[in-house]
Amino acid sequence: MTEPTPSVDVIGRELRPLPSLIFGSRWLQLPLYLGLIVAQGVYVVLFLKELWHLITHAVDFSEQQIMLVVLGLIDVVMISNLLVMVIVGGYETFVSRLQLQNHPDQPEWLSHVNASVLKIKLAMAIIGISSIHLLRTFIEAGNIGNGKTNYTETGVMWQTIIHVVFILSAIGIAAVDKMGQNPGGHVKHH
Repeated sequence: MTEPTPSVDVIGRELRPLPSLIFGSRWLQLPLYLGLIVAQGVYVVLFLKELWHLITHAVDFSEQQIMLVVLGLIDVVMISNLLVMVIVGGYETFVSRLQLQNHPDQPEWLSHVNASVLKIKLAMAIIGISSIHLLRTFIEAGNIGNGKTNYTETGVMWQTIIHVVFILSAIGIAAVDKMGQNPGGHVKHH
């Protein structure tokens, strides 16, 4: 983790107290990112618990039950990936540089991350997570009406509508981002 640097302007002068306070306030986000790291640890525990459940019941489960547990595992991994994007990308974009240039483990996407790229990546991750949930719902939908599921027709309909709204939102975010770029692919500055 990088240490806070003194607040200086472009030509190296120390900033006045108010701009320095405003600029330094970005460090208030640090506990939020640390909390997300703890949440990711909770997801690791959940993943291991579900994996153990799958292993210990592999011979008892039907193919559909195995598929639902595996989809649950994929869901946990995708949520964990989303957390990594928010933690690493958000910290790098809004708090402080991680200084990972030329580090062999630097994620490929981090070298060109900015708020716009982060929004699109997050939207795509949310769509992926929503897709897994919707697929699980569709697998269970065959049991609607026979008492073997907690899903209702209305619930399936609303989950599908929400998924479509996520997709339309991502398309809207990408379109706005595209409009904000000039033909050379660089962001326009006003």
